[in-house]
Amino acid sequence: MSSHITAEELAQHNKQDDLWIAVHGRVFDVTKFAAEHPGGKKVLFNVGGKDATAQFDQFHKKETLLKYGPQLYVGKLAAAEHIKEMREQREPASAKPMELALSPEAFGEQIPYGDPAWYQDWNSPYYKDSHRKYRAAVREFVEKEVIPYCHDWDEAKSLPKELYLKCAQAGILPGVVGAPWPTHFVPEVKLPGGIKPEEFDQFHELILTDEIARCGSGGVMWGVSGGLSIGLPPILNYGSTQLKDRVAGPCLRGEKIICLAITEPSAGSDVANLKSEAKLTPDGKHYVVNGEKKWITNGVFADYFTVAVRTGGRGMSGVSLLLIERNFPGVKTTQMKCSGVWPSGTTYITFEDVQVPVENLIGKENHGFRYIMANFNHERWGLAASALRFSRVCLEESIRYAHKRKTFGQRLIDHPVIRFKMGQMARQIEATQAWIEYITYQMCTMNKREQAERLGGPTALLKAQCTQIFEFCAREASQIFGGLAYTRGGQGEKIERLYREVRAYAIPGGSEEIMIDLGIRQAMRRSKL
Repeated sequence: MSSHITAEELAQHNKQDDLWIAVHGRVFDVTKFAAEHPGGKKVLFNVGGKDATAQFDQFHKKETLLKYGPQLYVGKLAAAEHIKEMREQREPASAKPMELALSPEAFGEQIPYGDPAWYQDWNSPYYKDSHRKYRAAVREFVEKEVIPYCHDWDEAKSLPKELYLKCAQAGILPGVVGAPWPTHFVPEVKLPGGIKPEEFDQFHELILTDEIARCGSGGVMWGVSGGLSIGLPPILNYGSTQLKDRVAGPCLRGEKIICLAITEPSAGSDVANLKSEAKLTPDGKHYVVNGEKKWITNGVFADYFTVAVRTGGRGMSGVSLLLIERNFPGVKTTQMKCSGVWPSGTTYITFEDVQVPVENLIGKENHGFRYIMANFNHERWGLAASALRFSRVCLEESIRYAHKRKTFGQRLIDHPVIRFKMGQMARQIEATQAWIEYITYQMCTMNKREQAERLGGPTALLKAQCTQIFEFCAREASQIFGGLAYTRGGQGEKIERLYREVRAYAIPGGSEEIMIDLGIRQAMRRSKL
C-alpha cells in the first residue's frame, strides 16, 4: 500500500476489526490499541475512518503521539493540507490553534515564554554557535528518549539501566559534572552537536540542565543526573589519582552510579554537626564507619557513595569525605516513600562497622567540610536551573491547554483572569532567567577560588528565588488545569507531578530560610559597614 493514504481509503477502515484514524496528517492503525485506550474503545470507534485531530488535541498532549505513534503508524494522509483548510473554514477564529510568526533563526515551538528569550533569536552576549548546536542535539535526545516515558518511569519509581548508557553515549552524562569537559576519563565520548571539548563551558551545562528539565519530572531529572552531578565532583576536584582513575570513567559512561551522602536524620543544612563517624583501625589501614544517612538521591541503586563522616572532634574541623562502595559489608539501603521525585531513588542508608580502605579518603582528613561547601555552589546552581525550567513548563503547559479548553463559551485564554495568571508567571520567570545567566557568566569568568569566595551568597539567594517561583507557577498552573492537575497521567500529568515535587526543590541543597540568610550573611562579611 502507498504510504500516502487518501481520505476515501481512510474511510474504509472504520470497523472494530479494522480501525484507522488520522491525526495531524498521519494515519494510525488503532485496531488492537482500541481495547487499551484509556477513554474506552467506543471513543475511537466514533472517529474510525476519519480525521480525529480535533478530538485528539482536546484530550491528549503531544507526547502521546511520540510514545504510541511509531508502532501504530501506517502512512501520511494525502491532501492533509486541504483537509486542514476545510477544518479551519468550519471553525470560528477563536477555536483555531496558536499561529506564531517565527524568525528564521528561532528555535523550538515558540510558545510565548515557553523558552528563554535567546531561543526566539533575541540578541544575547552569552550564547554562541556551539551553544545553538548543543541545544538542538540535547533537545532531540530528550524528546525522543526521555519525555515520552516520564510517566511510566514515575509510576515504576525507577529508571531503566539502559537509559544511563544512552545518556552517556549521547554525551549527556559527562556534561552534568560541569566544565571543563572530563576528556581524560571519557576520551571516546563525543559531545552533543559535534562541539569540541574545549568549547564546553557553564552555559552548555545550563542548556543541558534546562533541556532535560523540559521533561517536567524532578524524579527523572535527579535519577539521571542528581547523584552524579554532586557525588562525583568531590572526587574529581580533591580525590587521589588512583581514586579518580578507578571511579570517574565508569560513572561518566553510565556503567556505575554514584551518589552524595551528607544529610542525616538529625543533620540536614547543619552539616558541621553530622554524627556518622569513621575511626581508624589500629593498623591504620581502614576506617570503620558507623552511622545513618537519609534522603539520599540515587542511594538505592548507587554503586559508590561519597560520604561525609566525622573523623575528628566536634564541628566543621572534624569532618572528612570517604568513598564507600556498595560491595563493602555493612552497607544497607532502603528506598524511602516520599511525596515526589520517585524515580530518583530517595534512600535511607545505614553503615554498620563498614571497613573502608584509607585509600578511599577523598582529599585530606578533616578537610571535608570545605569540600562540601565548595560542592554546594554547583549543586544549588543546578537546582535553581531545573526549578526555573519547571516553572516554564508550568507556564507552557498552561498556555497550550488554555488555547483548547473552553468554559462559558470561551477558550480559557480569552478570560482576562487566566491571562493575568500567565502574566504573573512570565514576569517572574523572565526576570530570574536574567539572574541565572548572569551568575553563569561569573562561573565562566571567575576561577574556582573566586567562585567559592564570592558566589556562595548570590547562588543561595538564586536557589531560593527559583524554588519560590516554581511553587507559585505550579499552583497557578494547577488552577488553570483544574481537575486535570489533580489526576496522575493525562493532559495534566506534568502539572500534577511538578506540584508534588515543589518541596523536593525548596528543601534539599539548603532550605529557603537557610539560603536567604546565607545570602545576606555572606554579603555582610564582604561589606565595609
